[in-house]
Amino acid sequence: MRSITISLAGAALAVTALTTGAMAQSMPYPQADMSCRNYASSQIAPMQNQAANNQVGSTLLGAGLGAALGAAVGGGRGAAIGAASGAVVGTGAGAANAQYDNATIQQYYSNYYWSCMSGYGYPPQ
Repeated sequence: MRSITISLAGAALAVTALTTGAMAQSMPYPQADMSCRNYASSQIAPMQNQAANNQVGSTLLGAGLGAALGAAVGGGRGAAIGAASGAVVGTGAGAANAQYDNATIQQYYSNYYWSCMSGYGYPPQ
């Protein structure tokens, strides 16, 4: 009789341990949502910084190339005109690349967010 009681107690303990492990990981949706938003934001922060640096770099590169070409063609006055036009073109190219970067970064954010939410038991609908 004693061995049956111990066996039943052990089985009940094993079932409880297996079923409550998943419940301990779950948290209410608002807390999981905020936690996953913070996680996804922290994961994409370096990408956002790099995208901002790329836009500044495009503007400076365009201004430098424009100044060099303007100086080669028209001297000092041509350098100023070339720098201004190069900055405008570089800014335009930087803006176009920034739109592409932002779309890519948003995809990464969404992937990080939904994988985190799925871990808490809230998969995408």
